[in-house]
Amino acid sequence: MTEATENPSDADLATWNQTFAPRAFNEAWALLDLADPNREDEEAMLSATFAQRYHWYQVGTPRNQAIADWQVSRVAAVLGYADLALRFGERSLAICLDHDLDAFVTGFAHEAIARAAADVDDVEMFTEHLEAAKEKLTEIEDPEERDTLEADLTEMSER
Repeated sequence: MTEATENPSDADLATWNQTFAPRAFNEAWALLDLADPNREDEEAMLSATFAQRYHWYQVGTPRNQAIADWQVSRVAAVLGYADLALRFGERSLAICLDHDLDAFVTGFAHEAIARAAADVDDVEMFTEHLEAAKEKLTEIEDPEERDTLEADLTEMSER
């Protein structure tokens, strides 16, 4: 086993967090994209998403933190943990509202809650947050961001 670095500086810790946050995020995303993940892939996905969240909460902006919580929600929803998906979807939305974040991130926070609600057949919550996410589409100026959110909302509407 490798020995831990004794007494790393705050700058070292910040550098490590800034390095590992996006790496873990991208790893979780790559695992989400697998067509047929096996049990080990699912466990790695869950580990990676919580790792990215931990690191973003050390060095990230509120936007980074809201996106981190959104990804935890997405992974939890994909893996069938509806309560966990709802918890982190709500955390993402709270950060968005507390910090007046942009429509893209806020729209995805609503999408996360709607996705979690769909997993437990809460039609009222699903509809409320799906509609709120759709309203955010009109505020997103970047066409690529708008298309990304719209594709997820369309996929959810067809469920």
